[in-house]
Amino acid sequence: QVRLVESGGGLVQPGGSLRLSCAASGSIGSISAMGWYRQAPGKERELVATITSGPSTNYADSVKGRFTISRDNAKDNVYLQMNSLKPEDTAVYYCNARARTIYMFRYADYWGQGTQVTVSS
Repeated sequence: QVRLVESGGGLVQPGGSLRLSCAASGSIGSISAMGWYRQAPGKERELVATITSGPSTNYADSVKGRFTISRDNAKDNVYLQMNSLKPEDTAVYYCNARARTIYMFRYADYWGQGTQVTVSS
């Protein structure tokens, strides 16, 4: 099993910054990609940013130029630096990893429990 634990969420004023962290642990064989998704009340979960082991990155248009995803492959950690936050960034942010365990060859998606980010004055 692969466990993902997020941290770093909280309340911030518009224009402020937050840094989310996600640590993967467990019987990890390999992680091909990690990413962040978010879900606002009444809305579907959406992609925020992803990063491969390359690394290559991909961002939602709504966060380009404001958010930066990074990864520490040695620690199986992924980070999301969020700057110039807007009220519409308010959501629960979920960490995702596409990984395989040491017991399986097939990759699967794993999710963290989520961390709340609230942008409000």
